[in-house]
Amino acid sequence: MMEHYQADEHRYENGMKYERCGRSGILLPQVSLGMWHNFGNVDPYERSREILRYAFDHGITHFDLANNYGPAYGTAEETLGRVMDDDLRPYRDELFISTKAGYDMWAGPYGEWGSRKYLMASLDQSLKRMHLDYVDLFYSHRFDPNTPMEETLQALVDIVKAGKALYIGISNWPLEATMFAIDYLKQRDTPLLIYQGKLNMLNREPIEEGILSCCHEAGVGFIAFSPLAQGLLTNRYLNGIPEDSRMSKGKFLREEMLTPELLQQLRQWDEEAKENGMSLAEMALQWILKQQGVTSVLVGASSTKQLAQNLQCIK
Repeated sequence: MMEHYQADEHRYENGMKYERCGRSGILLPQVSLGMWHNFGNVDPYERSREILRYAFDHGITHFDLANNYGPAYGTAEETLGRVMDDDLRPYRDELFISTKAGYDMWAGPYGEWGSRKYLMASLDQSLKRMHLDYVDLFYSHRFDPNTPMEETLQALVDIVKAGKALYIGISNWPLEATMFAIDYLKQRDTPLLIYQGKLNMLNREPIEEGILSCCHEAGVGFIAFSPLAQGLLTNRYLNGIPEDSRMSKGKFLREEMLTPELLQQLRQWDEEAKENGMSLAEMALQWILKQQGVTSVLVGASSTKQLAQNLQCIK
């Protein structure tokens, strides 16, 4: 059992930098903690708790979740709820907590996508799991081509008006729909705070498709998920596929993705990083943070050691 937690009194002097999120009053840490993996009920609670405490002690104020993060679905939010009760409740007003709804969460026709019913029910469930009265940020987790955008966006507006979220964001929306959302929400005095998109040195679609520049021009923040391409942009795969890696398990990374051409590119980048006195992961995170319009990068962590390594990118 861990001892009673008291946050590091120097947590805002440990090197974290904060960036303004678009044209809003919100500052986000350049490195935020994503809870997609490693915080479910299959993971040891005390380890998850240690990572969250370490993050906050090092100036990471933004924790990013979604309704179905785990595994099992919902259990990352339950873990955060336990840590709020055990450690972080006195610091609630120093934290910026986000969650999302959009992907499959429960059975039947109302358990995914972008209907008003799903978004509102999902957030109510999330708040119960996290033991929170409100979230700082609530996202539409993916674009729904079969639900009118007005329905999805008005639900987000009404969630803010009801005091269940302070800000709203969208994730994985195409450019044209993003432009519509920015305009619709602005007209209803609930401006879009942030866009969450997959951006890394191997996947530059938000740049190539114009989403990043669109957000920057409109005063909308941008936060990058999968900044290390599920571990490809680290030294983990430079000498083949480790037995305990995500790629060996084949769930999110498949072995056929590591082509000879890709391996050559990764080794070349690794050499460049070494020449500049840093790791490949540090270089990959720095590359994202240098892109105009990027507010923050979301890193995952399976240990405090791994999180500490990722924080080197802001030194």
